[in-house]
Parts: sequence; structure tokens; C-alpha cells
Amino acid sequence: MNFFFVLNGKTIKQLTLIIIAAFFTAWFLYLESYIHIPTFSDKNDPKAIYKGEKNLALTFNIGWGDEKAEPILDILKKEKIATATFFLSGAWAERHPDLVERIVKDGYEIGLLGYNYVDYTNAEEEEVRKDLAAAIEAFKKLNIKNIKLARAPTGHFDQKTLKIAERFGLTFVHWSVDSKDWTNPGVEVIVKSVSKAKKGDIILMHASDSAKQTADAIPHIMKELRKKGLKFVTVSEMIINADSKTKEIK
Repeated sequence: MNFFFVLNGKTIKQLTLIIIAAFFTAWFLYLESYIHIPTFSDKNDPKAIYKGEKNLALTFNIGWGDEKAEPILDILKKEKIATATFFLSGAWAERHPDLVERIVKDGYEIGLLGYNYVDYTNAEEEEVRKDLAAAIEAFKKLNIKNIKLARAPTGHFDQKTLKIAERFGLTFVHWSVDSKDWTNPGVEVIVKSVSKAKKGDIILMHASDSAKQTADAIPHIMKELRKKGLKFVTVSEMIINADSKTKEIK
């Protein structure tokens, strides 16, 4: 038995419009997953540093753990990496004053990673303010003052966060290359991800206990990046040298 579907011109037109609408919706969602859409367009709003124009900035986040920070500091010293920026949570710093002292002694720059593990985008303004204030106070007690850089503990922030940080005299720092080392995807995967870095990139890595493969990946990463002849600088050096780019990140 044969079946026949009869469509008139009006039905065909409606179906065509539905297909076109579905296509553009899918395309928009695809692009949204890759593009950071600005939260506000006002050029006077505070922004986050996410990239420079030359050189490389190697950054490490430490929010918790007792085991991985020291081995990573050891491998950085062995690899003669004298320039990096460490973003430390205030709570972790209070529990590990010896490691904080070593980071400073080894010549690395320190930025804030908040105090507790708080998602600033879901927190009220007063909670964000208190968390940053607690972090600043924690480092003052460790005799580390005038910290000018910060990151959100979870990596998520908004204009509310940036405006509060600005009141504290802090510049928020994002990243342009994410190693995803905390997911422990394998040394080769971490090396491949970070080795794609080019001039101006800010690289995100971790020295918390969740990053179990980072120390092993660092020598291979350095081998690949040094082939590009790029100089490592701190995030502050990128900013001071007017090499940094800002962007409102949703």
C-alpha cells in the first residue's frame, strides 16, 4: 500500500520558517558555548584581565590541600621557572604559612583567591565583600600586604564582583588558556592543552591537591613553550607594561 502526503503552499512555507528558526537557534547556542558574552557594554565598567599582547603569564590557583603545592614549587625551581603568579585562598594561606613564605621567598607573585570557596555570582554583595576582606586580612597577618590581583574562588564572577573588587583596589584576573589539570585528564592531555599557548596568553594551572598530574606535566610543558622563545612574566608585569587586554566576562 502506498501512502501520499499532500502539502499545500502555506504548509510548506510554515515548515520552512520552522526549520530556519531551529537552525539559527542551534547556531546561536553553539556560538554561546565558545564565546564569552559581555555582561555590560558600558566602557566605564570595571573589567577583568584575561590576556596580554606578548610574553606569557603562568598562574596557579591553590584553594585547598596539603600535598601538591610543595612538589610543584620544587619542579618550578628545578625547571628554573622564576616568574609565576600564585592565586591563594585566604583560608589555605592561614593553614600553610610556611608554604606561603616559600612562594614569596622563591620570588613568585601572590594574588587573592578569595577566602572561602564561594561562587560570587550566586552570593549577595555583602557576602562577596566580606569574603574578599577576610582574604586581605589573612594575608596582612602573614605580613603580605598590598596585594593587587584577585580571582574568584570558583572562577565565576560578574559586574557586581568586579565593582566590589575595584573598591578594594583589586584587579580581577581571568585566563585565556585553561589547562583543566584539576580534572586529571592525563599528563599528555594537559601538555597538549597548555602547549597551544601563544604570546599574550595567561595560563591557568592548579597546585591544589586535586591536581595530581600537574607536577609531572610541567617539565614537558616548559619544553614545548620554550621552543616558542617567549618570556614568562607575572600578571602584574603584563598590566604595568600595558600589554594586557580586558574583557567583560559573563
